[in-house]
Amino acid sequence: MRRQVPLIITLIVGAVLIIAAFIPHHPFGRLGENFSLYFDIIAVFAFLLGGGNLVRIHGARFLRGVRTSVQEAKKGGGFWPLKFLVEFPFFAFGGLEDKRGRDWFFSLITLAGFFAMLYAGLFKIGNPDGWQGNVTQPGGLFQEFYQSMFNPLQATMYALLAFFVASASYRAFRAKTLEATILLATAFIILLGRTPAGTYATDWLPSWLDFFHIPNLANWIMAVPNLAGQRAIMIGISLGVIAMSLRVILGVERTYLGADEK
Repeated sequence: MRRQVPLIITLIVGAVLIIAAFIPHHPFGRLGENFSLYFDIIAVFAFLLGGGNLVRIHGARFLRGVRTSVQEAKKGGGFWPLKFLVEFPFFAFGGLEDKRGRDWFFSLITLAGFFAMLYAGLFKIGNPDGWQGNVTQPGGLFQEFYQSMFNPLQATMYALLAFFVASASYRAFRAKTLEATILLATAFIILLGRTPAGTYATDWLPSWLDFFHIPNLANWIMAVPNLAGQRAIMIGISLGVIAMSLRVILGVERTYLGADEK
């Protein structure tokens, strides 16, 4: 029964949601809305589990790192609190050869950021409309944290990723085969077409050759071959989602229930 009940619930909910999408009338339309609300309620508990798991993992790592650092500071005698403070950067940023306690300082930063955002969002600190207002209201502490800290950190991370993208592009665009050569030429046209150099390079062409102006050529590549490829990928993804959904609704796919026990 531990496996049959979830399977029956999944079958009923999935079937009702599919019918409600095609027949949005009583009683299926109302049932579909109710099931969507139940999903939102259950998703709240999933967020709680996720937050609790983050606190558990990083809290354990932080405590383990502090314990290991204190033990290291006590070695050799002397006033260990002073040694701990003096060698704090060494302890905090992975100087210890203890994999379990390494990088615990970053876990402390993660926990501090998590609780600060939770406090600002849960109590809506500084929200102009108070408790009744939206948590993303400009002027609130939550929004200030998001705009002043999260966005710059995110931009920094993407800036660092640009070097890895450049390295991967160099390896992917090497013209060893016909397909790689086409990919290299296409990428070169797109990159050149997005800069003023592309305009200057083909500005001398007559008007009846407008199509071969690099910016126009880049726009055509993005609007025709690239869009066709994107649509093909989206169709493939949609078919995969439909197939997987049917497997889950019909009970063929049961991995979400955990280990297959008899």
